[in-house]
Amino acid sequence: MNQFNYYPLRFTPIYQYRLWGGRNLADFLSEPLPDGPVGEAWLLSDRDDHPSLVADGDLSGQSLVELFKTDEAGLMGKFAGQFKRFPLLLKFLDCNDVLSVQVHPSDDQKAYIPKGENGKTEAWMVLSTRQESLVYAGLKPGTTPQKLEQAIRDKTVGQYLHSFKPKVNDSVLIKAGTVHTLDGLLVFEVQENSDVTFRLYDWDRTDKKTGKPRELQVKEALACIDYSQIDIGPVEPDHDEPPEVLRSDHFIVWKHQKTDPFMAGKANEPRILVCTKGSGRLNSGQTVFEVTKGQVYLLPAQIGECSFEPSGDTALLEIGIPS
Repeated sequence: MNQFNYYPLRFTPIYQYRLWGGRNLADFLSEPLPDGPVGEAWLLSDRDDHPSLVADGDLSGQSLVELFKTDEAGLMGKFAGQFKRFPLLLKFLDCNDVLSVQVHPSDDQKAYIPKGENGKTEAWMVLSTRQESLVYAGLKPGTTPQKLEQAIRDKTVGQYLHSFKPKVNDSVLIKAGTVHTLDGLLVFEVQENSDVTFRLYDWDRTDKKTGKPRELQVKEALACIDYSQIDIGPVEPDHDEPPEVLRSDHFIVWKHQKTDPFMAGKANEPRILVCTKGSGRLNSGQTVFEVTKGQVYLLPAQIGECSFEPSGDTALLEIGIPS
């Protein structure tokens, strides 16, 4: 039996200091930011250390952690019992400066995954760029662990990284084991619910907050890299309606970009809606939710489909879990 009468759930963003962050999320979200460089806004997080809290309605103040524990059936529908927590983590990233060169382990690399965690495949959707923006995704052909180790000593890691100039609306899939970093852009990120990152190289810089370089995990990073992941580029969307822009074993992303009303969500499955452009009205039963750029709504499995009425030129991502 369901414990809650669910409705489309909006959560309060959790802002994270990052030395590579900036202030660009304030404009994108039309929200004040905490002081300092803000690199991440966590939008949907079922994690004990950073739990998302419902922003409004009868469930205001409830955490996603508690919702999952108390009413997994109503939240997850046909996926109930398959996950130890909500399986996805969603963020906006303001990569005002370059991130560390890093890699995430796969679910199979259990020796490198702390207890209670899992591997991490992730994906980015590019929201804004600058002239100097770069996406680093994968290695150049012929790169070996020995060459990377020497490059760290020589401070020449960048010459072994494949990169490309991103465009707004590009989608990039970063499978676990892929070496990657970002520089000079704003992205939406969907990922497995994991916080395991191994830094290979951090550009020999000092964190102004601590006065020290950030810790590297070179041994673990070299062991978890998939050296076959080379020359990664943007994913081409398919021609379905709505277009599927990304798919992995852990998530699917569709993109609605139309001016006429449409249906979003699916019966007996949780879906997540992310407004990346424009605004609109989300209708669930007799209740209407005004959706603006930067807002994220979780549609619990219990409520099924909802209609969405765009206000002019609007882009809405819909994220689901593969069956």
